Amino acid sequence: MAVADPTPAGKTRRPWRVLGAGAMAVGACAVCCAGPVLAVLGGLSIASFAGAVWVPGLALVAVLALIGVVWVLRKRRRTSCAADSGPVDLGMPAPSARASESDHLPVDTF
Repeated sequence: MAVADPTPAGKTRRPWRVLGAGAMAVGACAVCCAGPVLAVLGGLSIASFAGAVWVPGLALVAVLALIGVVWVLRKRRRTSCAADSGPVDLGMPAPSARASESDHLPVDTF
């Protein structure tokens, strides 16, 4: 081990000690952060795999649901717009067979 020049106080400097402490700090940080980083990357890969498997299936379900909604709406419109054949009851009373003349106003009263 090489010893550096002595300082004015008579003590020797050891520059490798600071570098060693820095290297240990970097190593501890890497060990500390490696677990969460690997967990995030693993979670992303699992999520992307699930997406690759499920998205085509979900797209098929969405298309089938859209076809079903369009079919139901067209069926409702067709039944609501269909015309009834024959006379339609308007809910008005039928005129009596014999109307009295007192029911009618003379034309010249206006």
